[in-house]
Amino acid sequence: MEKTLEEAVVMPEHVITQAMNIGDYADVQTLISQVGDEALREVLTHAEAGQFNERSWAYWHYRLDLSSVDHVPPLPVRKFV
Repeated sequence: MEKTLEEAVVMPEHVITQAMNIGDYADVQTLISQVGDEALREVLTHAEAGQFNERSWAYWHYRLDLSSVDHVPPLPVRKFV
């Protein structure tokens, strides 16, 4: 679902998450230079179910030094109360 510029500005973490999940190399390089690793760590550690695919989840945990090889935490899951 596309967001308007006004919607994106209100929730920048959603835009960051989307770029982390589906962005290409150039998108990722721009993102890193604009927001820095700490903002990316914050987004990743507060991710909700469905925001990342397995490949991106693993990549960013390695890239941001949040896990070691073969020790990536499981993807977030939806919890029904």
